[in-house]
Amino acid sequence: MSDLQTKHDTLLDKLKQHLVAERYCVHIRNRYLAVAANFLRFLDRRRICVDATQPSHISAYLQCELRRFRHRHGHSPLSARGWRASHTTGIHQLLRLAIGKWPPDPPTSSVNAKFDRALCMEYGQWLREWRGLATETVDGHLAEAQRFLCQHGRCKGADTLMHMTITDIDVYLQSRVSSLRRVSRKDIALRLRSFVRYLYDTGRTGHDLSQFIIVPRIYARESIPSTLRPADISAVLRFTREDRSPTGLRDYAILMMLSKYGIRAGEIARLRLEDIDWRADRFCIRHTKTGSQSILPLLPSVGEALLDYLRRGRPITNVREIFVRARAPYRGFRNGSSLYTPVRRRLESAGVHPTGKRGPHAFRHARAVSLLRADVSVKTIGDLLGHRSAESTGAYLKLATEHLRAVALEVPNMEKQP
Repeated sequence: MSDLQTKHDTLLDKLKQHLVAERYCVHIRNRYLAVAANFLRFLDRRRICVDATQPSHISAYLQCELRRFRHRHGHSPLSARGWRASHTTGIHQLLRLAIGKWPPDPPTSSVNAKFDRALCMEYGQWLREWRGLATETVDGHLAEAQRFLCQHGRCKGADTLMHMTITDIDVYLQSRVSSLRRVSRKDIALRLRSFVRYLYDTGRTGHDLSQFIIVPRIYARESIPSTLRPADISAVLRFTREDRSPTGLRDYAILMMLSKYGIRAGEIARLRLEDIDWRADRFCIRHTKTGSQSILPLLPSVGEALLDYLRRGRPITNVREIFVRARAPYRGFRNGSSLYTPVRRRLESAGVHPTGKRGPHAFRHARAVSLLRADVSVKTIGDLLGHRSAESTGAYLKLATEHLRAVALEVPNMEKQP
């Protein structure tokens, strides 16, 4: 047996151990191992070392496999995305074990690419340390800056930025916001304005062009937040509770926390096992936007839902997050946005079709309204929701319309009397 074959067998054995440790089912393990072994043979035929694998090699392998599939079945895969994922997932895991990181960082051979990457790293550090922005906010600013620097796939570099004009900015904004809503356009314009101002303050541009970036006007509280009626919440909770599968137990516990506390989806996704004090019937919430923490009482109904999930639904895993994915690899949710799909599916399954948003935030609005209707002070509601100011909580006041009717004035009859 050659040294190369021995190395490949060692890699495949290492991949098998990894899949077993991550508790993949037997069918998936066999599929990933078969694809990985086939890919290694593909590299061997082309005399490509595993350590030198590039994304282009995977693309060439997929083209070969796609031609073979069409020749064998007489047609293309019914789901191109699903077929591709079934081939690439096992290969990616193999390469992570062999190389240590996959996909690799894009090459920065050009001077402009190196300049742009260093600039983004410096900008991100400035956003975190000097502006004190939250991690998710920094990620959004950096993503916009990277898109602007690599417009049309071409890196700008120092010389291009120094001679940048407002026309260049207008062209970029037009390509970005042409099909977006006004709120999204505002977010993009604000992020770009922040980056362009940073470029001027650090001497990367000769003129302050940020003042010419027009931000769409969004009037304070011009729209009514999406919310759910109490009957809708009861229906989705009742329907989800009937599902005793591991996924059903998890989703029910999540919905209970959303409906009873109104906390953000990201705060639920980051909730860890050590955050719950079972003896004192309380738990700690780390507010994602403000960076502060709150100690909340653990309601009996919520505690029972959590215990039911932890005992009968949560997979065996070493991760510390309470809520984890229902399929291997068993990891915590990446962020709060990951909860949108399971929440939306539970609403649709229960026959609840609210207008506007249909994700976790609708439960947050509904909880705020229910507390307002119970005559709870705005300050107390803000503390529960993790708001910094009463102004943030005030946006929910317009949802309690019956409170406005109670203070409505009578309109005098202005018609002339005969």
